[in-house]
Amino acid sequence: MRWSFRLRNFLPKGLYWRTLLIIVAPLALLQLVVTLVFLDDHWQATSKRMSQGVAGDVALITTLYERDPSPDNFDDLRQLALAPLRLEISLMDAAALDAPLCRGSGSSLDRYFLRSLTLDIGREVWYDSTCPGNQVLIRVPVAGGEVLQLKAFRDRVQARSGPLFVIWIMGATLFFSAISVVFIRNQVRPIEQLADAMERFGRGEDDGARVRVRGAREVRGATHAFSEMRQRVRRLIDQRSQLLAGVSHDLRTPLTRLKLQLALMPPSPEIEEAKRDLTDMEETLEEYLAFAKGLNEEAPALVDLSDLAREIAAGTARGGAEVSVESDGAAATPGRARALKRCLTNLIDNAAAHGDKVRVAVQGEMNAVTVSVEDDGPGIPEELYEEAFRPFSRLDETRSRNQKGVGLGLAIARDVARSHGGDIALSPSPLGGLRATLRLPRPA
Repeated sequence: MRWSFRLRNFLPKGLYWRTLLIIVAPLALLQLVVTLVFLDDHWQATSKRMSQGVAGDVALITTLYERDPSPDNFDDLRQLALAPLRLEISLMDAAALDAPLCRGSGSSLDRYFLRSLTLDIGREVWYDSTCPGNQVLIRVPVAGGEVLQLKAFRDRVQARSGPLFVIWIMGATLFFSAISVVFIRNQVRPIEQLADAMERFGRGEDDGARVRVRGAREVRGATHAFSEMRQRVRRLIDQRSQLLAGVSHDLRTPLTRLKLQLALMPPSPEIEEAKRDLTDMEETLEEYLAFAKGLNEEAPALVDLSDLAREIAAGTARGGAEVSVESDGAAATPGRARALKRCLTNLIDNAAAHGDKVRVAVQGEMNAVTVSVEDDGPGIPEELYEEAFRPFSRLDETRSRNQKGVGLGLAIARDVARSHGGDIALSPSPLGGLRATLRLPRPA
C-alpha cells in the first residue's frame, strides 16, 4: 500500500494526461518489446551469420596467400578478393598489429566476427570497426613476419537494417502518439468546457451563454442534461421572483393602509403597540424577501473581501461594538458585491449582537478566500449548529441576548455563500463564543 500511495503521487491528475498515458504507454511499451526482440533475435543473429561469412572469406584469402606468398599469387588474390568477395587486401609490417583503434572500442557485434575469425584461422587477429568510412579493417599475421590487411565493407560484416528498423519504430511511435494527442485533446476539451460552465454556474457567474454540444455521445448527453438543468433553475428563480413581487405588492398595500389609519388615531399605549407590531411585520417581510430573492439579479464582479470586511466592521463599531479585522494575503474573488456585503454584514452583526468583542480574520489562499468571524458571547451547542441556519430559527433559549431580527441572518448568509459556490461552517471560538467561517472558492 505504501508503494501504491507513492506511485499515485507521480501519476497525472488530469483526464487529458491520464488518457494520453493509457494510450501512449502501452503503444511505446509494445514498440520497445518488438524492438528488443528484433535486435536480440533477428538483427544480432543476421549480423552473426554475416560475420561468419566474412570470416570464412578472410580465412580463405589468408590460407591461399600462405601457400604461395609470391608477388604474382598476391596480385591474383587481390583481384579475386576485390571482384567477387569485395575485399581490399594489402601487406604491412608487424608493427601494424600494435596500432590503437580509431575510437578505442568497437560495438558489441564485433565479438561475433572476432570469434569466428579466430576459430577459422587459428590465431589472434587485429580488427577495427570504429574508423570513419564504410569499411572495417582486418589485420592477420602471416608467415614470414608480415601482416595481411583486409578492408571489408560494413554491410558485409553487420546488418544495416537494425538501426533503420529502430528509426522507423521510433518515428511510427511519435507519429501515432501525435495523432493520439490530437484526438484525445478533441475529446477532453468538451469535458473541460462543460466543467468550467458548471463551476461558473455554481459560483453564480453564469452569463447565460449556450454551452456548445460536442464530443462523444456521453459528453453530449451530459451537456444537454446540464443545459436543461440550468434552464429549469432559471425558470424556478424567475417564478420565485414573480411570486415574491406579488407577495410584496399584496402585503405592502394593507400594511401601508394600517399605518395611515393608526397615524390618524389618537395616541394611546395600544396604538403604539400596534405600530411596533406593524414595524416588526415590515422588517420580517423585507428580510424574508431578501432571503428568498437571494440578490441573483446582480452582475458578478471582482470583490475584495478584506476591504468589504473593514467597511462593515467600521459601521458595526459605530454602534458601540468592539470589532477588529485582520487580513492575510490577497482576498479578491469574483462575486456579487451587494450579496457578499449582506452575507458579511449578517455574520458580523450577529456576532456583535451576542458578544462584546468581535474578531474578523480574512485569509487569502491559492484557490479560496476564508473569512472567520468570532465573538466572545455564550455560543451555541454543537448539535444546534445546523439548526441555526434554518430560516426563522430563533435560538433564544441558548443565546438569550438576541433581541433583534427574525432568525434569517445566518440563513441568508449561507444562501449567499452557496450561491457563490462556497459555504459557511460554525465552530467554537477561541474567544469563548461562536466562530462562523465563510469559505469562497476562486479561480486559480
